[in-house]
Amino acid sequence: MLGKVAVVVLAAVFGWMLMGLRGLLIAGAAAAVGVFFFARDATPVVVEEPPFSRFLFENTGSAPLWLALRILVGYEWLEAGFHKLENPAWHSGEAILGFWTRAASIPAEGRPLVSFDWWRTYLQFMIDAEWHTWFGPLIMYSEILIGVALIIGLFTGIAAFGGGFMNWSFMMSGSASSNPMLFAFSVLLVLAWRVAGWYGLDRFLLPILGTPWRLGRAFHPET
Repeated sequence: MLGKVAVVVLAAVFGWMLMGLRGLLIAGAAAAVGVFFFARDATPVVVEEPPFSRFLFENTGSAPLWLALRILVGYEWLEAGFHKLENPAWHSGEAILGFWTRAASIPAEGRPLVSFDWWRTYLQFMIDAEWHTWFGPLIMYSEILIGVALIIGLFTGIAAFGGGFMNWSFMMSGSASSNPMLFAFSVLLVLAWRVAGWYGLDRFLLPILGTPWRLGRAFHPET
């Protein structure tokens, strides 16, 4: 029962994020009908993945592909981070403040950069709270750390998720540039987190640390 309620809530949230109140009502109502009517007495079924998908996301034979993608994406993040490191406006936060201000503004003519009112409200909140003073350095150093982590294969899935989240945030604020491409690559690396860091530190760290649902050797010392 709780799982069905969670599905309806998540559908409503995504609908709200994409289309506002109208999307919330439509997506929530559609999910509720699907869950409580069509799947009322259904037994959950695990749909088997195709062999190609298993090869990409579970087989270490695909690790060279993910190594190349990691280096490509990691280099892009390093370059962006070091470029900001050389700019005093990012250290003070003035650069991100200017970006937020442009994104949150509504022009007299034409379409605004931000399509969603809730995101514009969030940007304005950060502007009014003067979060730029610490948000600028946070973005700058995060980009460098994400780049390093991806290149050396350290917590690849987490690093890719962090990078993808930043790409998504920039896109939500009206900035395209290379963000769509990097976001797509980050999604693939997150999906392949088990093997994407095979040629990297994850090959040794993941068996030791494990995952939240299955702890590794570090938490089960031999007696």
